Amino acid sequence: MTDISQFTLTNQTRVVVESNPGVQSAAMVWLLPAGIATDAPDRVGRASMWSELLLRGAGNLDSRAQADAFDRLGAGRSTGVSSRFLSLATTVLGSKLLESLPLLADMVRLPRFEDASIEPTRQLCLQAIEALQDEPAELAALGAKARHLAPPFNRPTDGEKAGIEALTGDELRGQWPKVAAAASSIIAVSGRVDAAELEEALETLLGGWRGLAEEPTPASAPPRGYDHIEDETNQVQIVLMHDAPAEPSEDAVLERLAVRVLSGGMSSRLFTEVREKRGLCYSVHARYSTDRDFGLVSASVGTQPDRAQESLDVLVSEMQRLSTPEGKVTPEEFRRAVA
Repeated sequence: MTDISQFTLTNQTRVVVESNPGVQSAAMVWLLPAGIATDAPDRVGRASMWSELLLRGAGNLDSRAQADAFDRLGAGRSTGVSSRFLSLATTVLGSKLLESLPLLADMVRLPRFEDASIEPTRQLCLQAIEALQDEPAELAALGAKARHLAPPFNRPTDGEKAGIEALTGDELRGQWPKVAAAASSIIAVSGRVDAAELEEALETLLGGWRGLAEEPTPASAPPRGYDHIEDETNQVQIVLMHDAPAEPSEDAVLERLAVRVLSGGMSSRLFTEVREKRGLCYSVHARYSTDRDFGLVSASVGTQPDRAQESLDVLVSEMQRLSTPEGKVTPEEFRRAVA
């Protein structure tokens, strides 16, 4: 039996806890308002640089010592970037969770961002961008995102080559305190954790941490419409996007279930109609992504050039049919989507 609680620290950091005494491990995610949408227009990629650098030393621990400290606790750790947030995550035995908190707190409050780490990190980030050239499906998705969402929320989370090349160590160090802000951060913990003990430990660690970050806002209307990206490949990647309910909406759960009916496994409508019955493609799926302020549904199909138009036609037809009387969700589909 799980128990969900939430509280706000004295520094205004919000914390959500799901206690589950039936498991031995605990997972923690710390969201910082340092996502790719917060980067300056000529420095897009700062967030991805920070994400890698946070794993290269903090406080009085260099990169090796930091890794060893996490390993001694048996703690997995990772970082990630989305439009709004940069995330730190760890998974550890519940009995070791409180011991891991100082390591995470140092990553947020005292990252080293040493000069010796800047260039290797830059090269890793540039390599990630270069690797996209071998991922046509990902390139198509990024192209659709760039047209569908308003800037700066339409940026690729890996950043942009020019922005990453322009960043300096002084910029990365100097700008971090502006986004590593207590009142704009969220901590979520799930698993074998005592909420009261966690709150006490976080208050002790983060009592002197302050700050409120400025939220990114849409800079202009998105272009939307059609776009075609030329690529030397034998495949065609088709991506459709449309607006959907934002996460706070009462309709968000219905949208989530509807997309599961369309794309929830080998019994889903898209897989059955586009791939199995007609053999039009090798991959087809849809996903629903939400945010506090907006939501979108993305549907994609990968196929051969001579089957692209038919694949697109069937994809659109199935998405539209879901809202018609003859295409209404069956009880079996509903139960499967809920499960």
